Amino acid sequence: MKKRSFSRIISQNRIIVMILLLLAELVVFSLLSTPNRSVAEVFSGESIFIKPKNLRNIINALPLSVFLTTGVALLMISGRLDLSTGANGTLCSMLTAFFLREGVPLIPTLLIVMVVGAFIGFINAALVNELRVAPFIGTLATSSLATGFTYLIANKKTIDLTNPILKAYGKEVVLGFFPVSALVAIIIMIIAGIVLHKTHLGRKIYLVGGNPQASMLSGINPRKVSYMLFTLCGLFSAFAGITFVARQQSANMQGISAARFQGITAAVLGGISFGGGSGGMAGAFVGLLILNTFSNGLTVIGFSPFLQNIAQGLLLIFALTLDYFQKEQSQKILK
Repeated sequence: MKKRSFSRIISQNRIIVMILLLLAELVVFSLLSTPNRSVAEVFSGESIFIKPKNLRNIINALPLSVFLTTGVALLMISGRLDLSTGANGTLCSMLTAFFLREGVPLIPTLLIVMVVGAFIGFINAALVNELRVAPFIGTLATSSLATGFTYLIANKKTIDLTNPILKAYGKEVVLGFFPVSALVAIIIMIIAGIVLHKTHLGRKIYLVGGNPQASMLSGINPRKVSYMLFTLCGLFSAFAGITFVARQQSANMQGISAARFQGITAAVLGGISFGGGSGGMAGAFVGLLILNTFSNGLTVIGFSPFLQNIAQGLLLIFALTLDYFQKEQSQKILK
């Protein structure tokens, strides 16, 4: 009985639970980052975590995370998964810096890079839909291909960004602290959320993810939806890559490859199930804030990178546990 009640609470109040978790993070890291772990020191402004400089660090991490999470969230709602986003974005960042260094104008460079990112997404869709390859395996294969091409182009070197317009895009802020790139990313995420909840296309995505058989009986072609969303996810990866090179003012072989699971973790934390058919962009954004705050807080209190990996793995397990309770409650409702 207790288990049933807990699963119902998690399912029906997921966003509230996540907001409370975010607030708990803020309180704990604020306290742990004071010299003597004192509440009085938090209120006196001695907490490193809540200092304006560190809060700006959290905000500065938003653009890449938002782009990656938006693409992955759309796919996961449709019941699919993409593990190539980090490698795809890294390749796109390298191509951006490379073409600009070679004298290609900015607009053609951006168009080429976006086509490359979208094409990798299209290949993922073809592998999944035509060859019946599991999304996990197919996107892992394209991830390896993208990484190989990145290394080939880089030739073990960092490529500096040369275009002044893209440099300005990476550095420009509004209100004195909020990056323009983060504002652009959030606007796109909001648009994606409106499409999901207010349009016929959004209803198709939810239906394909929740019940593919019923969607076909309703006249929806799941293959077309899959192709569109994989391609769109690749395009968002390209946006992330372009933003990365603009923010860093250079491209390197590592790029945003480590962010492979970031969008997935944020989406699951925010209530998007691996089984598809549930969740939304608002929850994914809250999950993203939780993840970014968690990573930043661990750095501020002095966790080593190895311990951070362990802690982030535990956070993913926590997200998967919430996903389990949400699925359990959904199945009970259906029965």
